[in-house]
Amino acid sequence: MAAAIAVAPGTTTAPTTTETVVEQLTAVPAVVRRDDTRPFIREDRIKNGESFASALRRLGVSSSAITAQANNPKLTRELAGTFRPGATLIVATTAEGGLQSASICPPGADTSLTVEVVDGKLQASQRALPLETRVHMQSGVVQSSLFAAMDTAGLPDSLAEELSRIFGDDIDFHSDLRRGDRFSVIYEVAYHQGRAIRTGRILAAEFINQGSRHSAYLFTHPNGTQEYYNQDGKSHKEGFLRSPLEFSRVSSGFSMRLHPVFGTWREHKGVDYAAPHGTAVKATADGVVEFVGQQNGYGNFIVLRHRDKYTTAYGHLSGFAREIKTGARISQGTTIGYVGSTGWATGPHLHYEFRINNVHQDPLTVTLPNAAALTGNTLSAFRHQTDALATQIAHLQQSKFVQLD
Repeated sequence: MAAAIAVAPGTTTAPTTTETVVEQLTAVPAVVRRDDTRPFIREDRIKNGESFASALRRLGVSSSAITAQANNPKLTRELAGTFRPGATLIVATTAEGGLQSASICPPGADTSLTVEVVDGKLQASQRALPLETRVHMQSGVVQSSLFAAMDTAGLPDSLAEELSRIFGDDIDFHSDLRRGDRFSVIYEVAYHQGRAIRTGRILAAEFINQGSRHSAYLFTHPNGTQEYYNQDGKSHKEGFLRSPLEFSRVSSGFSMRLHPVFGTWREHKGVDYAAPHGTAVKATADGVVEFVGQQNGYGNFIVLRHRDKYTTAYGHLSGFAREIKTGARISQGTTIGYVGSTGWATGPHLHYEFRINNVHQDPLTVTLPNAAALTGNTLSAFRHQTDALATQIAHLQQSKFVQLD
């Protein structure tokens, strides 16, 4: 029903009488549609001592799905490696509690084990989580140790380990740290549905140690490789690793020795590292594969060229990594082959050589060159890429520590 009051055109005052017009309006019925296809989502952490079945029951899943899980030994085995206290359990059900899917996401993992109903049976599969990358910034002050300062700033230990690695060429974090040292870091965090999953790359960092300022910026080269450089374009990466094996012992040094195969005294122009058969051998520096194949007493042999005058050689290998081909570019730390005993060898070990202008040097004592600094157009590209990060670091230091200056 509606009421209307009219005023005649041209009149300046309200009329002395009014007319009310009443009209009946047809009511529009309200329609409420029920969407049975939209699932009900429930989420919680897995509790200590809880089984998959009891967790489903707690989150309102019907008993039929729980019975199906209990009678599925294959599913029980697949759940064993993922279903742990603290993991996130997300279930999707119908309005009546019928299970549509259940996902288990362990803390820090970027995959989930998803259980679904397929043809009336429960099946599990690993799935990658869709992640969103966000950039975080934080600063801190060292009072006792770097790890304690990270904890106080609410940062994970993984960032402390990465900072130690990046600045390890400038700072000895065991003996050089002092109370009052400062750090600022810009880093990535991967999120899934608004929840932080894991810490990603450090994009930029600054560490003030005993009054000296040290900086690091992640630079992406045109070929896609990434390295850390300071504000002047000097690399934080070692030019060469001292050893191509992580865990080994020197079984024969750079010297004259009695050859183990021929029994004669010969000059040994490299270092032998004893290690189990199949141990991974890593490139000690960025380089290009100059030779790969068999060569006399070296057996399976690789030669890498690094810049103009440096080469390294790796002998007696049991085999080569798949990507090792003549002319291939190799990054420092890449596995290039595996320890063996091919060629003139009496047991599994790696023969490693370091040469300057094709003259053999003792790998254990030679002064290793630094990694190449950025110059020219590459330095300009680095500054263009990192200018915004440098501004953020400066602002972070100033705003965070203005009260300490």
